[in-house]
Amino acid sequence: MLAQRLMRCLRPSASLTCQRRACAAAATDGRAPDMAEGNPLLHVSNVRNRLREIVGASTNWSDHQQAMAERASLSSMLTKSQSELPAKGMKDSLLEVHLPLGSEPQLREKYLTFHNTVRFGRILEDLDSLAVLISYSHTHNPALKRSPLSIVTALVDKIDMRQQDIYPDCDIKFTGHVTWVGSTSIEATMHMTQYRHGKYSPVLDATFVMVARDPQNKRAAFVNPLRPDGPEEEELFRRGEANKSRRVELSTASLLKVAPTADERTIVHGLFLNTLDKKTVSFRSRLLPPGSVWMEDAKLKGLEICHPQERNIFNRIFGGFLMRKAYELGWANACAFGGCRPALVAVDDILFRKPVEIGSLLLLSSQVCYTEGKRIQVRVHSEVFDPMSRQHDTTNVFHFTFVSDRDVPSVVPQTYGESMLYLDGKRHFDQGVEH
Repeated sequence: MLAQRLMRCLRPSASLTCQRRACAAAATDGRAPDMAEGNPLLHVSNVRNRLREIVGASTNWSDHQQAMAERASLSSMLTKSQSELPAKGMKDSLLEVHLPLGSEPQLREKYLTFHNTVRFGRILEDLDSLAVLISYSHTHNPALKRSPLSIVTALVDKIDMRQQDIYPDCDIKFTGHVTWVGSTSIEATMHMTQYRHGKYSPVLDATFVMVARDPQNKRAAFVNPLRPDGPEEEELFRRGEANKSRRVELSTASLLKVAPTADERTIVHGLFLNTLDKKTVSFRSRLLPPGSVWMEDAKLKGLEICHPQERNIFNRIFGGFLMRKAYELGWANACAFGGCRPALVAVDDILFRKPVEIGSLLLLSSQVCYTEGKRIQVRVHSEVFDPMSRQHDTTNVFHFTFVSDRDVPSVVPQTYGESMLYLDGKRHFDQGVEH
């Protein structure tokens, strides 16, 4: 049943055929003048190369392992307090990276789907690499040949889509800089635009939170303080402070820690009453309401073997790769659930709990946990599995909001645990709608 629904929604639709024709007609229109050949701008393919230079990593697997082992000697370059580091401005970390899908057709295949659309999972990989490079730009010390800091992604706070269509034949530009700094953490805000009809139009806004660690990635390390310059930058910094406060509040109110609110308890009880068999006087006799799907039947799972090819500059699995795999599984689940190809609306609160080591067995589990009208909220849980000890360890939790072109079934929980997933999904859904 699930396979049949997937095949139906993966067939090209009329709207996709029209988009193909529009992109073909706009091929030259999608070539931005600032991406002409020979322009000395940062190409997306060079971002990870620059990161390797900053930390002294190698592209060769065996050399890379040795280079990472040698980083331990850089610990003496770390400061004992943040006050020892010079303050930086937002302009110090400002970067512009180009993804010339229109100007360089040979680059396009990596980003192309069967339906001639752009693979959003690849965009997530590029955003993750850019956020790391922005953070290293903020902490750059010209006196050091290599950075002693290990900067990794701690959280994808939010990604808000400004438009749903990303054209495969039009050039893309990423811009971003640091907007807030703690003692050991950095908020990087990025924007993605696409060149079409002679101008750049906004596609998405993204906020990542990065953390700085010592050369061996064992303990926290201090980063340069941020010095806002002018009212606009001061407002960005205030938003960063507000984002931090909001994250603390959400963590404190987590359903894994405290009971649902009174309104949420009413919602859960209403769902329960709506599934009772009115012909019996029993709490156990449950019936699925019309136009609904049991939450248990709205799952999709996957497995990845983590090979060295997908490593980051610190010999762990690249966070962007994890996001791509989680997104693609979540998208497939939403596709099967809704019976058509969904579009992404928002990415919210991707938490990196634990690094994934090379060689790990990565288990991914996607769950449709809330629906409303045409929208589908999907939660993807990832964990590493040790076949020797039989131990499971959670590494990431991902939250995606999709929209279908038609109303979708309501998802209905049966157990208390599923009810908590439902409420957690509704919280993330409501937060995405507010943005």
